Amino acid sequence: MNLHALRLFHTIAAAGSVTRASELLNISQPAITAQIKKFEKELMLDLFKPQGRGIALTDAGEELSVLAKRLFAVEHQIEQFAVNYRSGTIGSIRLAATYLPAHFLIPAWIAKFKQQFEQVEMNITTTNSSGALQQLLDVEADIAIFGGMAENYPDTIQTEELFQDELWFVVAPGHRYANQQVTLSEMMKEPFVMREEGSSTRERLLSLCRTYNSAVPTISLQFNGLHEAITAVIAGYGANFVSSLVVRDYVERGELARVYVEGIELKNTIAICTRKNEPLPASAMNLVQMIRQNPYVR
Repeated sequence: MNLHALRLFHTIAAAGSVTRASELLNISQPAITAQIKKFEKELMLDLFKPQGRGIALTDAGEELSVLAKRLFAVEHQIEQFAVNYRSGTIGSIRLAATYLPAHFLIPAWIAKFKQQFEQVEMNITTTNSSGALQQLLDVEADIAIFGGMAENYPDTIQTEELFQDELWFVVAPGHRYANQQVTLSEMMKEPFVMREEGSSTRERLLSLCRTYNSAVPTISLQFNGLHEAITAVIAGYGANFVSSLVVRDYVERGELARVYVEGIELKNTIAICTRKNEPLPASAMNLVQMIRQNPYVR
């Protein structure tokens, strides 16, 4: 079927005359009339009939006019969908995040993002550093947000640092090392409560021991979540090595205390990771740009 001719028919039907359709389309009346006659021949239907000095739709023309109106309404919807998708006002984002940003940064980021892009669907997975990186590599996530970067990552991954926070040693307020300065070897003699293997902070602690040729600590308790690990230390067992973003408020309230280890001042990188040479969907790029503008939320 000739869609151009159908569009001419639709315009005539909506305008009520060939003259008006000719003005709207900037096409001569004879050219329109010739196209419509050819279209009627193609369909083997009479679409118009004389009425006074003008024309009117036949019964078949009336039925076709309803269908054509639906068709071109859907066409408009498709065009609008393409515009919205290109601008990122609709779409979906698959986000993988480690526990630190997932609990302390992303909720505020997403709340702000959804105020502007309400129709964008968000799928957020919280996992450890290894899991987030694997999801990105397996194309199960568009973006990965890391709280603490791995020492090595594949060349296919693009990393953008947002900001850095400090890594602190913390204990319960009643611990003998609370608010004290100790050596790294002394600190490593304490039992530690840590996240599971694959956690970037745990790997940083072990890397620190290797760098300073220190004995590795005994990890007496292991949890899959930050909250559980922190709660155990608050209850009075062991020490933790953790981002200041996580424990700053606990320290200020006196529920935890810092331990100052001689010569050790480590930073924790908060970063966005994407796949190199692979453009992000517009919706995901809008999220990245918003985070860049205001990365640090406390």
